[in-house]
Amino acid sequence: MTGNGPQRELSIVVLVAMLAVSSMVGAQTREKGPWWPHPIWGPEDQAGASNWITPAKIVESLSLVKTGRVYEIGQVYRRGMPLYGTRTFAMFSAGPFGPFGGNSVVANDEFLCAEIGQVGTQFDGLGHVGMRMTMADGVAHDVYYNGYTGEEIYSPYGLRKVGVEHVKAIITRGVLVDVAGYKRVDVLEGGYEVTMEDVRGALAKQGVSEESIGEGDAVFFRYGWARHWTEPDRFMAESTPGIGVEVARWVVDRHLAMVGSDGAGTEVTPNPNPNLAFPLHQELMMKHGIFNLEALTFEELVEEGVYEFLLVFTPLRIEGATGSPGRPLAIR
Repeated sequence: MTGNGPQRELSIVVLVAMLAVSSMVGAQTREKGPWWPHPIWGPEDQAGASNWITPAKIVESLSLVKTGRVYEIGQVYRRGMPLYGTRTFAMFSAGPFGPFGGNSVVANDEFLCAEIGQVGTQFDGLGHVGMRMTMADGVAHDVYYNGYTGEEIYSPYGLRKVGVEHVKAIITRGVLVDVAGYKRVDVLEGGYEVTMEDVRGALAKQGVSEESIGEGDAVFFRYGWARHWTEPDRFMAESTPGIGVEVARWVVDRHLAMVGSDGAGTEVTPNPNPNLAFPLHQELMMKHGIFNLEALTFEELVEEGVYEFLLVFTPLRIEGATGSPGRPLAIR
């Protein structure tokens, strides 16, 4: 793992402090806790940071389209693609059926067996990651975005709350931060933690103003990791590059709608603190409703020097799902 000296140590201290606030024994109830109810959207909100994408934001984002050039920034879903753990993606052809009618029509279908929201290019919804914590009643509860508890949302047939069907259409400004390009490497090494120095350096190199990034934007980080997509074991390695707590706080402060990367996950793994597992998923999604889009590819964008674009990505409205597949498009 690559270290960043005192800066990384400070990030670890800050992150531990943030998580400590969230796990104080007996300090929270269903009605009020350290990250709920949402101060703007209220206790019933299930749309999270997609609320930042207003009609005005969409109209503003459309002005980014100058040529109509469309870039596919999602991977193709297929057998043999990298999968986390023992997740499944298996598609079978069903057919041909027919012929039917005097015109002898024939048809094909397919049967898909998969953790459909959590394989390939995947959109993490607000029911994906939560935290087990002790509430004021002295009982441990699983808690998610806006304080929704496991008792409220768990069901064998899909989540009863914070399912992906509540997410609003994501049509907004996308900004690519080419960290690998800034560091002058093809691929960042596993375990490298992206810092704000990296982010600001990449933005400056690309000619994108940091001050222009704000409410409702989607920011994507290029680690070069998509180059490993055809090598599943390497792509899903235990040690992968990603952003750390310093960048996560910047994301929160900027009121972004979504982050994403060309890695298996957007955050650095393993975490610099060996006692923590995927804490940035908690910090961004669970606390602030900021979505995460993983396993993307930005090679065409980088080749053509495109760092700002109209992003079009609408998750499938699968009732009770923890996430969604999709076809994210960058349009300039």
